[in-house]
Amino acid sequence: MSSGWGSWGRWLVAGALATVVLGPAGWMVSDGLERDNDFCNACHLTPAHPLHERIRRELDARPAANLAAAHARAGNDARADGAFRCIDCHGGTSLVGRARVKALAAKDAFWYAVGDFEEPISMHARLWDEDCTKCHARFEPKPAAGAEPFHAVPVHNANFSIACVECHASHEARGNAEAYFLDAARLRPLCARCHSEFSEGGS
Repeated sequence: MSSGWGSWGRWLVAGALATVVLGPAGWMVSDGLERDNDFCNACHLTPAHPLHERIRRELDARPAANLAAAHARAGNDARADGAFRCIDCHGGTSLVGRARVKALAAKDAFWYAVGDFEEPISMHARLWDEDCTKCHARFEPKPAAGAEPFHAVPVHNANFSIACVECHASHEARGNAEAYFLDAARLRPLCARCHSEFSEGGS
């Protein structure tokens, strides 16, 4: 009995040590790899559900086909080369956000390695507000002189517990390009949370 536990104990210790050593190494290696949009697409392509193929095609489209493509066209002022990458939005911002992304990536990598990875047909882990507000001052009551407020109606520059991505769908190719690709059909039920006139039965 004790010899059996000793064998299991050694495996547990070996597994713990591997996690301690390989975890940070994997984190750093993935940090380097994910800076390339092509790497992000490398595992996410299957004929049956080419979600990421479509997303990448639309990201590179000019004129911009959606909000993500508008970001890509504008570039990233925070980077020396001005390039905009998938990971700029999808990399996580806080330590908790980064850990969440790494955990999801590790899960996908595991299933890909064992040959049981299924290309998703939709985005399951949406962006957090912090992923948007790191570049966008979300609620700025009085913008700088000459700058437009982030939300056109000042009273809406408040926290209504509505996530940025509920209104601003990054990868949907619909909506008004001049209004940051906002889509009226998508917005109506969100407006209806406070404004009854936007509900289906409203006047």
